[in-house]
Formats: sequence, structure tokens, C-alpha cells
Amino acid sequence: LARLAAGTPSKQRPRVSVLVPVCDPRPEDLRACLRSALDQVYPEVEVCVADDASTDPAVHAVLDELSALDARLRVVRRATRGHLSAATNEALAIARGELIALLEHDDTLAPDALLHMVDALAEAPEAIFAYSDEDALDERGERCDPHFKPQWNPEYLLSGNYVGHLVVARTDAVRAQGGLRVGYEGSQSHDLLLRLTDEARAGQVVHVPHVLYHGRRSAAFTAAGTDTKPNAAGAGLRAVADAAVRRGIAAEVRHVDGVAFGYRLVRAL
Repeated sequence: LARLAAGTPSKQRPRVSVLVPVCDPRPEDLRACLRSALDQVYPEVEVCVADDASTDPAVHAVLDELSALDARLRVVRRATRGHLSAATNEALAIARGELIALLEHDDTLAPDALLHMVDALAEAPEAIFAYSDEDALDERGERCDPHFKPQWNPEYLLSGNYVGHLVVARTDAVRAQGGLRVGYEGSQSHDLLLRLTDEARAGQVVHVPHVLYHGRRSAAFTAAGTDTKPNAAGAGLRAVADAAVRRGIAAEVRHVDGVAFGYRLVRAL
């Protein structure tokens, strides 16, 4: 890790573009989010923000202030609201890194998050993406509810987005998929992960067993609170059904009772 942080030539230290779609978060949460990305131990970082027509002047002020202080923070502003997928794709369009990381506008990264992720991907050059463990920040900013995840399990991913955060992926692979699909908001990340892994082999997805992502509990479960939609779980069901069709699986996809984003494939006999 120390080699990646400081001692390795830059050509062996891939740049990570942290994509942050922003839509009227609390200004103090946005500041903490962006600072956590800019203050990473790993040096080859840029932060690509797509401001999705935020209406709060305080949000604009945070973006203006931090981008003036640090040239690694790059901001593109949308004139009209496009919601999560469109905003993230605009951030992806300006990304210059070989790797991209997805960060919600009021969550934070551990200081060594990208260092661990880059190191894991360096050890697995054929990997499409890596994902870490995560926890939550309660209303007082205290860490709680750690989520320790299993190793890569493609069948489990069809049952729900257990991967969650943090995801760091090869930029070329994400762009080859066209980024996030508009119309799958609320489950847009699940849909992307399914598309990225339609033909994945063992070893092409890496689990990093460290808690590297802190999701703010005050935010809506599906990210970017103003984007939360009642049909988000329905978008997840469609994402899984699409994956079944692409993979040639004859099955009916159903919601799991009592699990908002849980799905079951009832396979044809």
C-alpha cells in the first residue's frame, strides 16, 4: 500500500475518477463528502461532480469554493434535472481516470479507501471491478451498522444488490456498457453491476474486506434523497429480469415479500 501511495511511478498508479452526482444535499454533508474524496491517501484522484440543477445557493457555494481551492475537483452543471443516471453519466463523460468510483453526494470515504481498492485491482489485472465493505453514519455522524459482505457471488447479485458501496470499476468497461441506464433510477447501480458481469469469469470481481464507505443514514436508501421514487424496487426487478433474458435464463422474477429490494428467480422446469 505504501508503494502505491508514494513510491511507485505514476504510470503504475492509475488515476481514479470519483463520480459524484449532486442534487441539493445539505451543504455540510456535501462538503464532508467531497473532502473525503479529495483528501485520500492515494494521490492519483480527481473528483467529477455533476450538479443536477441544484436549487440551493449554498450547494453552489460549496462547489465553487472547493473547485477554486483544488483543481482536481471538476464540476459540470446541468440546466435541467436529469436524475441519478443522467447526472452520473455526465460526470463519467468528463472522467479522465482509468478507474471510476461511485460516491453519493452525502456519503464519505475512509481516508485509505481508494488505496485499498487500487491495490486490490492491481493484484487482479483482469478484474472488472472491486467492491468493499461499508457501514452507516447515524444522525449524529457516528458510525454504525457495518455490512460485511461475502466474496463475489453472481447468483446472490440476482437476488439483490448485495455489492452496494464502495465500487471501483474499470472506466473502459463502464463506458462500454453506456454508463447508467436512464429509467432505472433507484436501482441504477444494481442494473450496471448486472450488465458488467453478464459474462464475468471467476476472479473478475474482487471483494476488498475492509469497511471503506460510510453511507449517511439520513439519506434515502436509494441515494440522492430528492431522486427517491416509489418505483425504485420495480426498477430493480426489471434490471434482474433484463439480466435473466440476456443470460438465457428462463425464469419469472418476483419480489421477495418483506424485502424492498429483494428478488427471486422462479426458474422454468
